[in-house]
Amino acid sequence: MKGYDAVVSNRWVRLGAFLVVLVVLAVLPLVADPFTNQTISHIAVFAVAILGLNIVMGFTGQVSLGHSFFVGIGAYAAIIPIRDWWGGPLAEGAIVIGFVLSGLIPGVLGLLIALVTVRLRGLALAMVTIALPTIGLPLAQKFSDFTGGNEGISIRRLDYVGADGQVHKGNPFAAGPGLENDQWQYYIVIAIALAFFALAYFLVRGKYGRAFAIVRSNEAIASSMGVSPYRYKVLAFTIAAVYGGIAGFLLIVWGQFTSSETLAFHHSIDLVIASIVGGAGSIVGAVLGGVFYVTVSQIMNGLQLSIYTTLVQGVVIILILFLLPGGLASLPRTIRRLVRRGAAGHSVEAGHAADSASGNTKTQVQPSEERNT
Repeated sequence: MKGYDAVVSNRWVRLGAFLVVLVVLAVLPLVADPFTNQTISHIAVFAVAILGLNIVMGFTGQVSLGHSFFVGIGAYAAIIPIRDWWGGPLAEGAIVIGFVLSGLIPGVLGLLIALVTVRLRGLALAMVTIALPTIGLPLAQKFSDFTGGNEGISIRRLDYVGADGQVHKGNPFAAGPGLENDQWQYYIVIAIALAFFALAYFLVRGKYGRAFAIVRSNEAIASSMGVSPYRYKVLAFTIAAVYGGIAGFLLIVWGQFTSSETLAFHHSIDLVIASIVGGAGSIVGAVLGGVFYVTVSQIMNGLQLSIYTTLVQGVVIILILFLLPGGLASLPRTIRRLVRRGAAGHSVEAGHAADSASGNTKTQVQPSEERNT
């Protein structure tokens, strides 16, 4: 019964903490300044991207070094319909279409790529995923009439016909009465991010999560248990691509801009680093990775030391790999383990001290016993 009560108590604690977080997230943009709102939204954008990367790398054990490709494709899939159709007959429906396409197109591409590549392992799989942004970037630059190339596409000021019948310029994600733009965009980003985090939570804690863990642990054992490594690797890679695409949509909501640079390979490496720092096998690790991804750059830019950002990231990841192999998400578990080890060591030392004291007493008593004999 004690174990059951502890589990129930732990669940209530988690539920209470989750509700507190929801309340804070709901109230925060109403009292915070625009910079804070934009920073939290930015973190949420990349937390979703890193969460997709965690599903394929952390939970399934595959290598994916081209995740920025799916983020970039998702951003283009979202912004192009909005640019071309917003303000016309489709009106706000263009945003919904952009959202659907931002998940659908990267998902289909991820599925097709996975069907061919997931049988590969190690370096071969890594090279294939590296090729995705390496090919995607020049293609986006080549078809600049469609993608905007290096100059990119902006939807901050698009033409639309107002109620007065006149043509105006406006932001598709501008807030209505009662909210500022940064607040409205914050709520959109956070709401979608929470929904996809909830989906990932139930996914990895259900039968699919168990199958992912078995495949990651040992593919031979997985096959003997009737779990197809190929099928679940394809599924994980496809889900990761969808999450990358949705992150691309959120990037458009946050910044209303994208360019070919979004597909660049170095962004993929930054996402992998953030995933490892946060904790690749953890949902919370995706949030911590998003914090690392955004705040390190902000801090270095604020200190006018942006040229050293990569150096700082490299030092941090080396420290994490040596001190916290499970990432920042494993810090509480590591602390608990060290505390228990210290307590166990203290108990052993106390036991040895007691034994020593008992032995000394016995040694002192023995001579008198022999004399009495």
